[in-house]
Amino acid sequence: MATLQDFRNERLRKLNEIREMGVDPYPAETTRDTEIGAVTADFAAMDGKTVTVAGRITSIRKFGKIAFIVVRDYSGEVQLFLKDGEIEGSAGDGFNLKNLNLLDSGDFIEATGEVGKTKTGEISVMTKRLKILTKALRPMPTKQDGFTNKEERMRRRYIDMNVNLDVRERFVRRAKFWQANRDFLNRNGFIDINTPVLEHTTGGADANPFVTHMDALDQNFYLRISHELPLKRLIGAGYEKVYDIGPRFRNENYCDEHLPEHVAMEWYAAYWDWRDGMKFMEELYRYMLGEAFGTLKFKVRGFEIDMGAKWQVKDYAELVRERFGIDVYNTTLDEVKKALKDNGLEVEATENMARGIDKLWKSIRATIGGPIWVTGEPKFLSPLAKTAADGRSAQRFHPIIAGTELGNGFSELNDPQDQLARFTEQQQMRDAGDDEAMMLDIDFVEMLEYGMPPACGWGHSERVFWIFEGVTAREGVPFPQLRRETDSTTRAIYPDVKFGE
Repeated sequence: MATLQDFRNERLRKLNEIREMGVDPYPAETTRDTEIGAVTADFAAMDGKTVTVAGRITSIRKFGKIAFIVVRDYSGEVQLFLKDGEIEGSAGDGFNLKNLNLLDSGDFIEATGEVGKTKTGEISVMTKRLKILTKALRPMPTKQDGFTNKEERMRRRYIDMNVNLDVRERFVRRAKFWQANRDFLNRNGFIDINTPVLEHTTGGADANPFVTHMDALDQNFYLRISHELPLKRLIGAGYEKVYDIGPRFRNENYCDEHLPEHVAMEWYAAYWDWRDGMKFMEELYRYMLGEAFGTLKFKVRGFEIDMGAKWQVKDYAELVRERFGIDVYNTTLDEVKKALKDNGLEVEATENMARGIDKLWKSIRATIGGPIWVTGEPKFLSPLAKTAADGRSAQRFHPIIAGTELGNGFSELNDPQDQLARFTEQQQMRDAGDDEAMMLDIDFVEMLEYGMPPACGWGHSERVFWIFEGVTAREGVPFPQLRRETDSTTRAIYPDVKFGE
């Protein structure tokens, strides 16, 4: 049975033969003037026109003095029809039916000819000139070859997207999703301002950061876990509506809903409160999902969800009381641990009140289809949110959809003394071993002392896209991080390369 190395050696032989013909197998120039999709979409308009198309060969069939090549570009596929004596094979191109065997599936070619139909009615380009653009040295697998191994698909996503076109289209929808975010925010007066990825002190979320070293300053920096604090500094600087879309980094385990690196968006608006933000986000959700998926009705994780329907509003403390009989404002850590244990939930030796109640809450949200808004979250779970009138909850709102939390927003805390007290409490939790508790950012406190107007802020990640797309986190990004490995075939093909595992 032929191996990948055998196929590669045969293609190397063909590559040398092409070069001996005086043909460059990797030319820089192409004269393509028509996308393939335009040929097939409106045949009546294209019939009889001379076009030059280009793309990757997906199949070659030769029958005596005629041949058929199927070629694909991003816009679609079309058949090339070749007939002996009618293909020029001019100098510099060199290809006709006699040496067609030098081409393989996976090669990129350019073809010129009239658009027409074969006797069987197949739309085709009646090829008069054929030019190679790229000689592929490895055969592209097909679905029939069984390219289904998840690990292999993740490692060679460029193959996955060629074999599984639905995967390629997924990232078109992902692009539309983020473009819709930008378009909606821009139309509503927000300014897109990029904020630093490297930070002296990182904050804005409960997460363990990555650490790196900057040689120029000879100091350690953190990769940001959130866009929040720099964007709020911009509100303090005088901007009234700002946002940023870009990667953030959380040094956590992989799971179906989380990746250590992912794209997120956060916006902040001066003179808004949480009610303004909640109304705004219902509109943004409808717009970005409609643009990305073309519908507002979804079946996700067993839930039937209508994002165009009226959203319900539920109180956090009431939901916990109904499910576990616990008053989040008047309970003990022992009672929380008992509730966790009685319900088969994780209990850690270093459990604290905030983490324990959050685990109880997460078991509740998993049962909610939504869309609903959850409000009234306890202040001790919201170190950056303004306190509500009751003095113990936060002016916070977050959406629960398909059993998970798909965003987070609140009226921003702008009292510097209150913020310092909450930062201090978080730092104490961190010093006690909670690596996900926030760091004390004294520079941010100083900014608040100069004055920041009332504001509302919001953030969501591409997890929103993954949930509605119906895929896991790693399936939802083009190139997920994996443990570095080099297979034995690659090592054999490149014996002189030093691999760095």
